[in-house]
Amino acid sequence: MKKRNRVLALTMAAAMSASLFAGCGSSTQQGGAAASSEAPASTTAAADGEEDNIIRVGVVCAMTGGSAIYGEGAQNAVDMAVEEINAGDSGYKIEIVNGGKVADDAKDAKQAMNAYNKVMADSPEAIVGSFFSSVTLPMAEQASKDGMLLLATGATNADVTLKGDTIFRNCFIDPYQGKMAALFAKDKGFTKVAVIYAKDDDYSNGLKDAFIENCEANGIEVAYTGECMTTDTDYSSQAAQAVASGAELLYYPCFLDTVPLLVGAARNAGFTGAIMGGDGWDGCDTTGLATQFDDCYFTNHYSSEDTAPAVQNFVQKYTEKYGTESLNACAALYYDAMYMLVQAAENAGGTDTASLVKGMTGMSFTGVGGDITLDENGDAIKSIAINTFVDGAVKWTETLGSDGAVVSKAD
Repeated sequence: MKKRNRVLALTMAAAMSASLFAGCGSSTQQGGAAASSEAPASTTAAADGEEDNIIRVGVVCAMTGGSAIYGEGAQNAVDMAVEEINAGDSGYKIEIVNGGKVADDAKDAKQAMNAYNKVMADSPEAIVGSFFSSVTLPMAEQASKDGMLLLATGATNADVTLKGDTIFRNCFIDPYQGKMAALFAKDKGFTKVAVIYAKDDDYSNGLKDAFIENCEANGIEVAYTGECMTTDTDYSSQAAQAVASGAELLYYPCFLDTVPLLVGAARNAGFTGAIMGGDGWDGCDTTGLATQFDDCYFTNHYSSEDTAPAVQNFVQKYTEKYGTESLNACAALYYDAMYMLVQAAENAGGTDTASLVKGMTGMSFTGVGGDITLDENGDAIKSIAINTFVDGAVKWTETLGSDGAVVSKAD
C-alpha cells in the first residue's frame, strides 16, 4: 500500500505539472517537435520545463578494481541498447548523462554515492544501477529521498527495494535465489548438503539462510555449516569438515574472486560431490582448474546459451561488437534496463520521473532475462538459469520457472 500511495502522489504531481503546460503539448503528441529545435531536445525540455520524448538516464556500475569486468559489460550493453532504441520507432529515445559514460562505483559504498551525485548533477529522469547490493543500498536510500527512480541491476539484497517507492530491480532477490538452489538440490536427489559462507558479507548470508531454510523444508539434511571471511585465501579446514560430514553437495554462496580457491580446496580435500553457488560466480576464472570445476553449478539471471530468441539476438549482436569476454549477466541486466525504461514511458505516456515510476509499477516485461513481473515491492518475479562447467567453460543446463519447475533445458 505504501508504494501505491507514493506512486499516486507522484502521478498527481505529474498531472498538475502537465496541466500547467497543456497549451504547449508534449513533443510526443506533436510528432517530436521538440527534437526539431536548434538546441538539443533534452536541453530545451530542461529549460522550458516541458515534457519531451527523451529519457535522460544516469548509469552506475563498477568500472575499476576487481569487478571492472562487470562495468565493461554494463557500458557495452547500455551503448548497444541506446543505439538500437534511438534508431527504432518506439517514439522514445534515451540519453545517457555523464557524457554517455557509466559512473564508477568501484564496488565501494562511498564511491557509489559519489557516482550517484555525479549523475544526479546532470538532472536524469531515472538512474540504472548498481550491480552489487552493498553499493546500491545507500544509493537506493538517497534516491527515495530525492524522489528519483532507481532501477537496480544485480543488487539481490531483499532490502534494496524496501528503501522506497521509486526503487525497482530487474534481478531476482537473494531469498528467491537461495530457494531455487535448494529446489535444484532436491530435484537432483541430494539428501545431505554442506554450506560454507562468508559471515562478513550480506549477500552470502542472505543466500545461506534461504538455502538452509528451503533445504530443511524439503527434507534435505544440512550436515555442516562452515564460516569464512571474504578476505580468506585458505579453505582447507572448512573443506575437510565438509568432506567429513558426508555431504553430497557443497553450497558456497560467495563472489567470483574466491570461488577458484574454494573449489580447489574442496577437491584437494577429497570432495567429489557437486559444488554450487549463486550469481556471484558469474565470470569466475577457471584457468588451471578445469577438471576441479566438473560437477559445479551456479544460479544466474540468464544464460548466453539459452535458445530464447531474445537471448540469442542479444548474444549475437553483443559478440559481434565486443566479443565474449564481458558477455556476462551484468551486461544482460543493464541491456534489459534500458528497454524497461522505454516500456515504462510507453505505459505511462511520459518520460518525466513520475511517469516512469507509474509505468514501471507492476510492469510485465520480456527481455534477455526472460519473462519478468514486478511485484508490489518492485522486485522481479522471473525465471532463473542453472549453469554448469564443461572443460572449465560455463554451459547452460536448464532454466527454472518461479515454481522451481524446469521450463527449458539444454540438449
